[in-house]
Amino acid sequence: MNDTAYLETALVAGPLLEAAQTTPTALWNDSSDLEELRQSIAFGGVGATCNPVIAYTTISKHPEVWTDRIREIAAAHPTWGESQIGWQAVKDMSVEAAQLLEPIFHAHNGRNGRLSVQTDPRLHRDADAIVAQAVEFSELAPNIVVKIPATDVGIKAIEEATYRGVSVNVTVSFSVPQAVTAGEAIERALKRRETEGLDTATMGPVVTIMCGRLDDWLKHVVSRDKIFLDPAALEWAGVAAFKHAYQIFQERGLRARLLSAAFRNVLQWAEFVGGDVVVSPPFKWQALINASDYQVTPRMDVPVSEHYLEQLRRIPDFVRAYEADGMTPVEFDEFGPTRRTLRQFLTADADLDALVRDILIPAP
Repeated sequence: MNDTAYLETALVAGPLLEAAQTTPTALWNDSSDLEELRQSIAFGGVGATCNPVIAYTTISKHPEVWTDRIREIAAAHPTWGESQIGWQAVKDMSVEAAQLLEPIFHAHNGRNGRLSVQTDPRLHRDADAIVAQAVEFSELAPNIVVKIPATDVGIKAIEEATYRGVSVNVTVSFSVPQAVTAGEAIERALKRRETEGLDTATMGPVVTIMCGRLDDWLKHVVSRDKIFLDPAALEWAGVAAFKHAYQIFQERGLRARLLSAAFRNVLQWAEFVGGDVVVSPPFKWQALINASDYQVTPRMDVPVSEHYLEQLRRIPDFVRAYEADGMTPVEFDEFGPTRRTLRQFLTADADLDALVRDILIPAP
């Protein structure tokens, strides 16, 4: 199916719209591309995201728009380097997407209608710098939610940024211990704000588990370490971690919502329908689901097969990712998916720099 066909399917009522209308499960679009976001909203989408990877993709996809705009940013700021220009494009893109979502934001009192903006991954070692940028980004529009990684440094930044009134989206997160640690940091900050008489009612924090990236890593580990198991179980690892984290959030009264991201299979939507969670698939996944004949059935409270859990427990890294105390914050940084994802985000920053360079200084 080509891109145009995918976009056209969004206009047809289907399972996504039904789930959005009949369950508490919220749909966010894993892109800030305005064309895709408009279509996503048409079948119930109430949020979106932006980061250097998405910005690079959007600028590459729409050179007729962004080539001139990047030149305009550069002309307005003649001393800026490529990185500053590229990040200004990210900010501009985010503000425009946020405007599309602002009516939803007001209708939901801040819980939905938000646009996620990622802090610069090059700041990942400096909590103070992350917090300062999170505050800056939160002021771009009233409905911004700011992505901060669930690393040892990031957990500290998550708590402080939340205390300062930033609605946080925890990212670079693949496991139950990361989600629970981040959720508890957010909860401490919310309680501090309430003790001081500061607003929390209109804040909308979310804690992401990048389910597909956990699946990717465990498939790599199984191949690397020659672990024999039922291969079907590997499609359920992220789902199992997400469901387990959801149960813990409910038991502990953590107010941040869980968000499922990094789609690899339709289980990572269908198995979460019915939960008070956010599901954030790329638009092509949304269009595929919405054009299907799937019958919407709440499944968030349906446990993962014990057979699959037994198979997955043969993988030490699954146990680390599944158990609430499976890793300490220091160990978050050493987890394979964390290293892979931080490196990808850092590479995306470099790619965005190079794209700006090619626009401003074309090759002879």
